[in-house]
Amino acid sequence: MNPSDTLLPHDAPWVVVKFGGTSVSTRPRWDNIAGIAATHLAAGKRVLIVVSALSGITDQLKAIGEAPADAARCADLRDTIVARHHALFGEMGLSRRNGVDAWMAKLDQLLADPRRNTGELAWQAEVLALGELTSSTLGAAYLNSLGLTTHWLDSRECLRAEALPNQADWGKWLSASVRVRHDPQTAAALAARGNVFIAQGFIARSGESATAVLGRGGSDTSAAYFGALLKAEAVEIWTDVPGMFSANPRQVPDARLLSRLDYAEAQEIATTGAKVLHPRCIHPVRDERVPIRIKDTNRPDLPGTEIVWNTQSSAPSVKAISSRKGITLVSMESISMWQQVGFLSDVFEVFKRHGLSVDLIGSAETNVTVSLDPSDNLLDSDVLARLCTDLEAFCRVKVIAPCAAITLVGRGMRAMLHRLSAVLAEFGALDVHLISQSSNNLNLTFVIDEAVVDSLIPRLHALLIRAEVMRIGDPEIFGPSWRELAEDAAAVHRTSWWRRERGKLLALAAESTPRYVYCLDQVREQARGLGALGTVDRWHYALKANPHPDILRSLHAEGFAFECVSWNEIAALRRVLPELPAERILFTPNFAPREEYRAALAAGVRVTLDALHPIAEWGEDFSGRDIFLRVDLGAGRGHHDKVKTGGAQSKFGVSLSEIATFRNLAREHGARIVGLHAHLGSGILDAQHWRSVYVQLASLAEQFNRIEVLDLGGGLGVPSRPEDVPLDLAALGAALEEVKQAYPQFQLWMEPGRYLVAEAGVLLAKVTQTKRKGEVHYVGIDAGMNSLIRPALYESWHEIVNLDRLDAPPEELVQIVGPICETGDVLGNNRRLPACQEGDVILVAEAGAYGAVMGSRYNMREPAAEVCL
Repeated sequence: MNPSDTLLPHDAPWVVVKFGGTSVSTRPRWDNIAGIAATHLAAGKRVLIVVSALSGITDQLKAIGEAPADAARCADLRDTIVARHHALFGEMGLSRRNGVDAWMAKLDQLLADPRRNTGELAWQAEVLALGELTSSTLGAAYLNSLGLTTHWLDSRECLRAEALPNQADWGKWLSASVRVRHDPQTAAALAARGNVFIAQGFIARSGESATAVLGRGGSDTSAAYFGALLKAEAVEIWTDVPGMFSANPRQVPDARLLSRLDYAEAQEIATTGAKVLHPRCIHPVRDERVPIRIKDTNRPDLPGTEIVWNTQSSAPSVKAISSRKGITLVSMESISMWQQVGFLSDVFEVFKRHGLSVDLIGSAETNVTVSLDPSDNLLDSDVLARLCTDLEAFCRVKVIAPCAAITLVGRGMRAMLHRLSAVLAEFGALDVHLISQSSNNLNLTFVIDEAVVDSLIPRLHALLIRAEVMRIGDPEIFGPSWRELAEDAAAVHRTSWWRRERGKLLALAAESTPRYVYCLDQVREQARGLGALGTVDRWHYALKANPHPDILRSLHAEGFAFECVSWNEIAALRRVLPELPAERILFTPNFAPREEYRAALAAGVRVTLDALHPIAEWGEDFSGRDIFLRVDLGAGRGHHDKVKTGGAQSKFGVSLSEIATFRNLAREHGARIVGLHAHLGSGILDAQHWRSVYVQLASLAEQFNRIEVLDLGGGLGVPSRPEDVPLDLAALGAALEEVKQAYPQFQLWMEPGRYLVAEAGVLLAKVTQTKRKGEVHYVGIDAGMNSLIRPALYESWHEIVNLDRLDAPPEELVQIVGPICETGDVLGNNRRLPACQEGDVILVAEAGAYGAVMGSRYNMREPAAEVCL
């Protein structure tokens, strides 16, 4: 006997699995469906499969319904629909086509039906229903041919459409609603018939025998209705994406998979623009508390998104940013509305009369502005014109279109407003027509001109992460990025050195904390990666990143020269490497006193000037000397405003407009400009940035007489946040080589700092105390901002782990704080860690650059000590 014929126990749970158009359009996709159903069956669960029409079929059936009088067009569409189903039948290798042909014969009957001449809505619904009826019939035949006993179920037996108040005829037939509750009798009756069923999405019974369809997203909604009816263990929406994301991943490749949402959050995300899940499907399962899981048909092993009653995450956070285009605003203005009883009632009655639903509302004493979402309205120019005409009786009307609505979705939106300054600043240069903050505290919406929305969304998503209001480090909420999933990057992540050296690090922490630990092998590995780029003639290490003597010796052994920004750095370098030739040191000070320039010149090191003052006021010091000129190319780059070193708001470099003056002063004092230098910022991961700087400097150098060297500065970034993509060294080398071939007369220098040492250093600390204040959980450690100031100064993000419990599951959302008497003494916000106890060793990663070197004795606490492995 076929195992799928043996009835499961009467109390076996149900799982409803829904598959969309692309998931039912080919034989390999049906093989996936069979595998998913068989897996659930083997786990002791009954399965109800809900399917859409084959991809594109509903649109073709809709075209028949909308142009019934065009006989030739309808005939062509009919032939295409029949051929499409026959082709899939052949691909499946089935032998009897009776079921499919019966539905195609029904299509012919409907085309001959007198109701076609009037385009009656009930007739249109019957036409549209044929897509799902046929695909489910094909699916049942194929699954049975594979040995998976599957029973065909007409959804109209179980789902009955319900008339809603004020519902127009169009909604009754073509966007019907079903009210459904758990029905143990229906569940028992189906269980007595079999274990696996296949039913249609999108359709329901209207009255005694007529057919209605559920409108856009109807198959999702059907699955939810069945999930509630059967009180299923879960409703699984299988689609061609792995779940819901923090933004449209086709707009934002770094959008993160949303691992878990509650019903209200999912409803908001679906309603405000996400296309993966239709908003109407959430309400039925929410009432019965049936989880929804969104899964990828082609990659069933991926976790997907789970939507449940309570996510157990109460900390305010933004879960997603979404957008909707095609928004029409209607602005109504009249001084007479002020304190006038019933004005809004009169106005909204006009919208009701024209069958238009209102989405967003903004009001003032003399103005009310509302938005109309075309997905929920049959909106055309005639309807809009008639609406405006009727509204003119009450107020002055202005239509603003086309607009787009950008919505931030997350719990506790009002509690995060103070942290959204960078996000709000992005709207400063735009025409913002309407701002709406939802009464349920779940969303904040901005309506702007449609033309700018596509370029704005990626910037806003990145800013939400930087502001740490989108807590992507929380694995309970966020999964991998779209980019990682697309590239299968999760399969081959390089193991961090500190994971390999965990035992040594714990032993060092047992001796004393806080302390920095540096891995010299990691420094050498980074150095050799850069050294392999033959395009760069000389690499300088930017000493300010980390001047630890062992690091300086290691980089000297790898052939690096050095860049210093103070005379004290030069002196320290020479103490560590007394044999280092002076010409291997580049001095690039900023607003330093005259004595430092004189000392550097006397020592024979190369000196860079980045302002007019030194050459104008101390010109005789540079007489007969070769000097470098640092220029400001007009714009900065970097992960934070405080590390951008270009543009008028930055104190570095001579502006392009002052170069001619600088050259005249240098000529007057007999100084020779032999190098041009530009450094525009830090933490840059885009390889093309340095190509752009290279081209600009080379073009500028051709206007000089003696330029020998072009120095592109540093700023090579290393990934710190989970969403960061590592700098592509091969792409960097190719970009630089392209320019060098065009300008072979110039030597090329670069001066990285953080790139060489950031990943090589970690900060070890011990847990001192834990504390809860309301919903906030603090973990205190013995390292604070006096040891690592970057999070407070730059809002930098460092990976933080509990080294003692490295393999334990992360259970708690915590704030990692230090012992310094400052509110800003926070090393990590909203981090998911195992339960921490006093004495546990906490590791802060990517701390080898701008860590110990920026330490202080604030509060008279000694900063972390340093040690090298």
